[in-house]
Amino acid sequence: MIVIGGEALVDLVPDPSTSEGELGPLHPRLGGGPYNVAIALGRLGVPACFYSRVSTDQFGDKFVERLRESHVDDRLVQRGPEPTTLAVVGLGGDGSARYSFHTEGTADRLVADRGPLPEDARALSLGTLGMVLEPGATTYETVLHREAARGRFVAMDPNIRADLIADPDAYRERFRSWLPSLGLLKLSEEDAEWLAGHGTDVMSTVSDWQRSGPAAVVLTRGAGGLAVLGGNGEWTEVAGTATRVVDTIGAGDTVQAALLAWLHRENALHVDTVRALDRHDWQRALQYAADAAAVTVSRAGAEPPFVDELGDAQSVM
Repeated sequence: MIVIGGEALVDLVPDPSTSEGELGPLHPRLGGGPYNVAIALGRLGVPACFYSRVSTDQFGDKFVERLRESHVDDRLVQRGPEPTTLAVVGLGGDGSARYSFHTEGTADRLVADRGPLPEDARALSLGTLGMVLEPGATTYETVLHREAARGRFVAMDPNIRADLIADPDAYRERFRSWLPSLGLLKLSEEDAEWLAGHGTDVMSTVSDWQRSGPAAVVLTRGAGGLAVLGGNGEWTEVAGTATRVVDTIGAGDTVQAALLAWLHRENALHVDTVRALDRHDWQRALQYAADAAAVTVSRAGAEPPFVDELGDAQSVM
């Protein structure tokens, strides 16, 4: 089982009929980076468990209902009367998404540490607002280091939301403190540039990060595809899968889930195993992730594919 920790939130997405510069209806869609990863893993047929605090409001009820519909274990979901985090989404002409967040006093930031993860947990995936907003960020950080020390494979997608990071330098330092506990680091090129800092050689910095702990670092490049710096210090790349883009909401989350799904099915959720993957292995893994993300961006909101929607993509596993 893979445990996914972090926020569940509601994306308020503009109606596609809204003209540029005008206000129009906003449609609520269930989301949040870690929540999307959990949903995608469940839909890809991988045992997954969501670890968060979810409101007892109507949105919270829908979060839990969708987890169960997507075959995600909810035993680590805590419930509370606090409101659900909201994200107002703006869409660019190319379908790219930007966000403004409403997070004050919301349920997910009050997640509690319930002690060691269940014995059937093989891996832990964390990221996005869960690693930024306190006191939840400290809770997840504690879980991260404890479970890594217990031998769990830990994956991270920082999924930077710069507007919510009050002290960028402090966050960058904190991010570096996580690296020795990580088995897989997945991030966008934009996130890598932000984390590296202004005027820094990004690719050299990514190499430094990889040497600090992660067995592999995967970079997403939007329509430009995916690249990974493997344990042998070499880069492997695949092109993006061609598709008609409706919006990019949940694309990176689907990549994270698909990579973990591929590793799970290859029995490779271990730092040493990931470090030993060769170029051919990574081409298969990245292509599977690219194909999965292409399905997600072809429809509105974070709607990752079910395993049978990937056609013959199973042959890459």
